[in-house]
Order: sequence, then C-alpha cells, then structure tokens
Amino acid sequence: MKAEFWLERWRDGRTHFHQSRVTPLLQKYWPALALPQGSQVLVPLAGKSLDMLWLAEQGHRVLGVELSELAVEQFFDENRLQPQIRESAYGRHYTAGDVEIICGDIFKLDAALLSACVGVYDRAALIALPPDMRARYVEEIYGRLPAQARSLLITLEYDQEKMEGPPFSVAEEEVLRLYAPHSDAVAIDRRDILEKEPKFLERGLRALDTVVYRLQRKG
Repeated sequence: MKAEFWLERWRDGRTHFHQSRVTPLLQKYWPALALPQGSQVLVPLAGKSLDMLWLAEQGHRVLGVELSELAVEQFFDENRLQPQIRESAYGRHYTAGDVEIICGDIFKLDAALLSACVGVYDRAALIALPPDMRARYVEEIYGRLPAQARSLLITLEYDQEKMEGPPFSVAEEEVLRLYAPHSDAVAIDRRDILEKEPKFLERGLRALDTVVYRLQRKG
C-alpha cells in the first residue's frame, strides 16, 4: 500500500477512522500496563488522534508518527497547541508539551529512536497495513523495542471476503504468530461492535469484533 493512498484520504477528508473522542478501551486497559511516569509511548500511524492527549495527561511523553502533514497540523490547530518544529533524519518533528509527532514514514524509525519507547499504543497501525507490510511493521518496530516494553494493541476481525480493507481484519492467530519472535501477546478483551459501526454494516458485514491485546516484550 503506497503512501499516496493515505495522503489522498486526508486531503479529501475521507477520514472516518478518526474518532472525535478518546478510545474507551484505551482508558479501560492502559492503566493495567503500569508504565512509570515519564515513560515514552510510541503511537504509530497516529493521525490526529485525541488518544495522544489522553496518554500525555497520564504522565507519559508521547511520540506519534504520522505520514500526513495535514493530519499533524490539524492535530495541533484543533487542540490549540503551538508546536515547536524541527527537522531530523526521521522527518519533521512537531512538539508541544509532552506530545511530539514526527511527520514521516514509520519504517524510517531505527533502533536508536525506538530504544527509548517503553510502551506502544496501536489502535490504527496494524489494521491499516496489508499482510505483507504487517510482518515488516511488527518486526521493525516491536522487534526494536527495549526489553520489558509493554504495549496495548487493538485490532478488528471480520470476514475479509465481504469487505476489502483498510481497515483490515487481523485474526488472533496471526497476531500471536507475528509477535511470537519477540513479544508475548495476550487477548484481554473481545466484543462485537457491528451495531456501533453502521458503515461496516452497509458494506455487507454481518459480524465485526474488536480485540484488545496486551503485549510484553521478552527480556
């Protein structure tokens, strides 16, 4: 999947995946990770998610990564934040308080940067990627986290034959297989959300589950 696909969706305003509230499942399950105050948390394919503000309010240093500069600018404008801007090999960094967003390619992050991320919150990254890119993403991002890093992953499961992604369906068996080389993944919540997602019902789905995983980096 090419970068232009996502850039065009932001330009055209086709961003139904953006939520105008903090994700309830994040609020419910994040505290159980018990990350220390001041921990740096990576939010891949962050968009302009309000979840980043919530994570910062919990005492974390948030590092979002987003391809669309329009999405990044909208995040700071809509939340009335004035960012400091700088350039690096990773992209353009926008920073305001405890929230920093790199406008750049998630696959350009390296071990030097990721070694400081002791947590990851992934609601929109894994399910945004087709199968071949998912394997690369998990290995290059989660495989470079420091020992004992803890993360929260939220996925979707549905009949992929009835609807093309993104967002893609990622079965529990695939999640366990992808993360097994370096992380323990445990499903901690599963619920049917089709009634709350009429757009998916209109596209022919008869079942739609969201699944929450707790990830623990192996020492």
